[in-house]
Amino acid sequence: MSTAVCVAGATGWTGRAIAEAVLAAEDLELHSAVSRSAAGQDLGAAWGAADVGVTVTGTVADALAGVDVLVDYTSHHAAKEHVLTAIAHGVNVVLGTSGLSADDFDEIDAAAREGGVGVVAAGNFSLTAAMAQAAALLVAPHFPHREIVDYASAGKPDAPTGTARELAERLGEVSRPLLDVPLEETGGHAEARGATIAGTQVHSVRLPSFVASTEVVFALPDERLVIRHDAGGTPTPYVAGTLLAVRAAPRHVGLVRGLDTLLLSGHPGAGRQ
Repeated sequence: MSTAVCVAGATGWTGRAIAEAVLAAEDLELHSAVSRSAAGQDLGAAWGAADVGVTVTGTVADALAGVDVLVDYTSHHAAKEHVLTAIAHGVNVVLGTSGLSADDFDEIDAAAREGGVGVVAAGNFSLTAAMAQAAALLVAPHFPHREIVDYASAGKPDAPTGTARELAERLGEVSRPLLDVPLEETGGHAEARGATIAGTQVHSVRLPSFVASTEVVFALPDERLVIRHDAGGTPTPYVAGTLLAVRAAPRHVGLVRGLDTLLLSGHPGAGRQ
């Protein structure tokens, strides 16, 4: 029996790649798609291609009937509402949209547990990004100093990236880094030290030519360890991990945060399930 999937943001950069992969998967069915700009069109026509037999709706609420899993790749303005709407309809969720806070995820976790559905959320569904995060969580207890730098295109509307935010919040559950000079004692412009997220200083660089890169720098006297993930200019890195999460979400109740949690269940700092 196939899993019925709705893709919200199905005409977007990543959403289209996910929808195409669902269409091609033997065990998944693209049951519905959401895009405000293409509402009422066949999804294939909205892509400028042949019809695929899926009519696009303008809202998530109108697309959930008969759906097992909602995949959301939309915007940080709408994603939380989409997730809570799906939970209220008894639909599992895979959340690839960035920009939500730890408090947002606490609310989503509570709602999902009450609704008896699973939510898999990751700031980055790339398999290599998941391994980079797992490595950072593994070594964090042994390094008292760390900072995070994320790099993205000049037009990226949110900061930090979902990858960097998730990494900082997950690292904060493992250990808290040291600051030799407290932020309030910093001379000059203290804001140049970055944003403090779960105890870690996070710096966001937004310039043309960058796509998506995140690095965490751990340090001891006279030595450093840098764990860095780079993604190129296509959505291909995010497809396999998203489909893995689609297949896994119905087997969980509550929030699973981080693709590494699914890939390396049980390792230190693997996140809550």
